[in-house]
Amino acid sequence: MIEALQNYVHHNWLLAISTSFYTFLIALEVYLSQKQHRHYYTIRETLINFWLNIANTALGLSLKVLILLMLSWFMTFHIITITNPYLYWGLLFIGLDICFYFEHCSEHVIRLLWAVHVTHHSSQEYNLTTGFRSSVFRPFVSCWFFIPLVLIGFKPLDILLMDAICQIYGILVHTRYVRRMPHWFETFFVSPSHHRVHHASNIIYLDKNMGMVLIIWDKLFSTFQAELDTETVVYGLTKNPEQPYHPIKIITHEWKNIWQDVSKPNTSWKDKFNYLFKAPGWSHDGSTLTSKQLQNPKYENSKS
Repeated sequence: MIEALQNYVHHNWLLAISTSFYTFLIALEVYLSQKQHRHYYTIRETLINFWLNIANTALGLSLKVLILLMLSWFMTFHIITITNPYLYWGLLFIGLDICFYFEHCSEHVIRLLWAVHVTHHSSQEYNLTTGFRSSVFRPFVSCWFFIPLVLIGFKPLDILLMDAICQIYGILVHTRYVRRMPHWFETFFVSPSHHRVHHASNIIYLDKNMGMVLIIWDKLFSTFQAELDTETVVYGLTKNPEQPYHPIKIITHEWKNIWQDVSKPNTSWKDKFNYLFKAPGWSHDGSTLTSKQLQNPKYENSKS
């Protein structure tokens, strides 16, 4: 058994190191939360977070060979070869991060992709285990956003490794214990404050701060929003799921909502198409609104 464990750690060194790191940080955050009576953790929410991570990991591992085969085929068409290792890994990090940014934006503006991603946003708590609250079917989505990287000349296994490293950072920003990072840090990198905004259901914060490691993409493409002292973050969705602790329905609830919208009577084929591919909240009769519509001053004025 010891030999088998050693072999596993050898071949999964990143997982072994990160798991130990997570365990220490989560235990520390739980301890501080309980001691200070902040109630950042509940047992049911923590268990569902870990369940979603296990489901995502199992699916990702089962699809890994297929994803590598697909990316390897696309790599036969790569246009350049980067031989300098420092330049290679530096550009891979930047490329992976911007590809994640566009993937993440797509998940927020295309409802079919939102149905995959929404699970990660459905918690009304915010702590380090929220980072484990995976979008279970993400492997079906992310692999397509890796294609530009292999066409440039990055190796499929290196892309998956860099994605795993960046995901580790992405988990660590799910905390309320770090109020603000130094100004220089928050200028370039996603901070806990930035990511708290991303998990908010407040209208002003919707669909903001999409970056995983670098916040510069949000500032460049006008999706950045600072956390405001005058606007306390309310975590979760604008409409939270009815059964937040059901192990299957927490993954599929938005698919059910899509089916109900597509099946509405007196809707055209164009409307049905729009329910699938327009932004979450779009409706043919204006009964529900997208985040951009909610943030539109005209809508705010119409309510008053």
